[in-house]
Amino acid sequence: MKTTTLLFFCLAIGVLTPLYGQDRIHIVVPTAMEETDQVWGAISDITFFEQQGYTLNLPKGRLIDTLITKSKSGDLTPADYTALKKFMAQQVYRQANYENGVRQIEAQKELLHGMLGQLEAKRLPWGFKEFPVYKVLLSLYGSGGSYNPDTGAIVVLTTVEGGFKQYRNPANTLIHEIVHIGLEHPIMEKYQVPHGLKERIVDRFVYLSFGEHLPEYKVQDMGDPRIDAHLRSIQDLDRLDEIVAQFLREH
Repeated sequence: MKTTTLLFFCLAIGVLTPLYGQDRIHIVVPTAMEETDQVWGAISDITFFEQQGYTLNLPKGRLIDTLITKSKSGDLTPADYTALKKFMAQQVYRQANYENGVRQIEAQKELLHGMLGQLEAKRLPWGFKEFPVYKVLLSLYGSGGSYNPDTGAIVVLTTVEGGFKQYRNPANTLIHEIVHIGLEHPIMEKYQVPHGLKERIVDRFVYLSFGEHLPEYKVQDMGDPRIDAHLRSIQDLDRLDEIVAQFLREH
């Protein structure tokens, strides 16, 4: 739904622009400790990631190979974390490695603010969860993106060159994570939606809401594609809670 009177206006070329200048996307360069925790979390859950078909970006080295082996056998210890922390601080972490990623996201803030304004204007009746500010923490490691539905924090995977997983434009990944946050408590947690189906629902939501502004956006090959028949138009999102509840009862 577009509006020119309340929250934002749409330029003739199709780029959304917010009416108000509030910066809701705060980009954060991680510390060495934060990157240590990101790598540790990915290694600790590597079995889950592999089962779900995710590809992980991790530092290279014998220590990392050893930690992966130990994780798969359930043998990680606090001493392993200490070793990783030293390895990251002394041999891996460089603050300058995130500068290109920051510039790429900064360049997409106007588009992101416009899409956030569209979500706010729509006022979905089942209570899409929004935050006044989304903290975006860059990382060189992990699966691509993650989110905290209680704080509005997002971790997004980048590269030293300023690339982003699957997309040239990081707005695709960021709006995907923002929609995850908005759906987590009112829909996904409430109805105990399994992981694969959760991703499919989020993808359909983003595609229906922002497809014209994110032409690169792809629906992942995850979850049950039968849900697609129930999410065909943007109007269907008004009834998303009912649609998901009924789908889970029938399947």
